[in-house]
Amino acid sequence: MTTTSMADHWWWRPGWREGRTFYTWHITFRDAPDVHRLADTYRHALRDVPGLDLVPDQWLHLTMQGLGFTDEVPDKDVDTIIDAATAHLADIGAFDLTLHRPEVTPEAIRWEAEPGEPAAAVRNAVRTAIGDVWAQVPERPDGFAPHVTIAYSNSDGPTHPVRKALDTVDAAPATARVHAVELIVLNRDQHMYQWETRARVPIA
Repeated sequence: MTTTSMADHWWWRPGWREGRTFYTWHITFRDAPDVHRLADTYRHALRDVPGLDLVPDQWLHLTMQGLGFTDEVPDKDVDTIIDAATAHLADIGAFDLTLHRPEVTPEAIRWEAEPGEPAAAVRNAVRTAIGDVWAQVPERPDGFAPHVTIAYSNSDGPTHPVRKALDTVDAAPATARVHAVELIVLNRDQHMYQWETRARVPIA
């Protein structure tokens, strides 16, 4: 079903509050110039559309797997999970992801990352690593849809201005080589997902 209206993405989800941070596994794109090229094209097209928070290059990401709020996860568990993930990811192998035309969802404008299978394999390896340490792995194993967001909605409104702006873009797809996945310390206080990297684990 086609989305016809936007909603504020930044409502406080359960457990979140100002100043609180969260451990999560992401693929990031700080060293992906072709993705930056495509992102810049879409940021330019969307710059005058009200109600959007445009994602700069440094905060482009593909959400993989949450671990937990940093004030609830012991440091020793974090270190052990990182070690387990390093072992499980060693045999995955680097892969390419391609982004092309973004889609409009109720709270965001995002690219579906293709192909989806390699990212899903990385997520499964991370979930296996968490399961080596914890009896219960956070988040559902199914329903994973690898995507990269270029803009978040910060208010209610129609999608028509967004779609009109997107239709002005004629840009070649972007491809990024994925060599690693990161465990990051995430915050969302400034209408943006921002983070510090706790560990960068190679996909060798």
